[in-house]
Amino acid sequence: MDSLLEAGITLAGQGQDGVVWSVLGHTYWRKAECESCFIFETLDPPGTFVPPHIHPTQDEFIFVLEGTLDLQLAGASTRAVKGDLVRMPMGVPHAYYNNAAVPARALFWVTPAGRLRALFDALHNLTDLDEVVRLSKLHGVDFLPPS
Repeated sequence: MDSLLEAGITLAGQGQDGVVWSVLGHTYWRKAECESCFIFETLDPPGTFVPPHIHPTQDEFIFVLEGTLDLQLAGASTRAVKGDLVRMPMGVPHAYYNNAAVPARALFWVTPAGRLRALFDALHNLTDLDEVVRLSKLHGVDFLPPS
């Protein structure tokens, strides 16, 4: 990973340098990456979700492009719709769910980048949930036990 952001345009519907991941039913496209941030677009089909977790050393944001995301954020339930920006400070538990009948698309970013890109590389096409949790912890994302 470069320490500085590379100038340029990442085209709509594509990942920078063609990078795309399939993670547990979600599609993620790398949009930009440097030491200070990691940005990716998501396509979240109906019924997909990311369970409660914490980024101990990263702030995370979601800008909803299409659809609706139901969220658990700092112990509260809320909903984000097209045009909304979700702010998830480091250390704050959060989760998101597409409970709608249509896909959702969103732009996510974390700052600093940390090891999230390496995590997505490791999770691509992985289906073993225990391994997803184990690898996530090694890359700085802590999934919370079910409540």
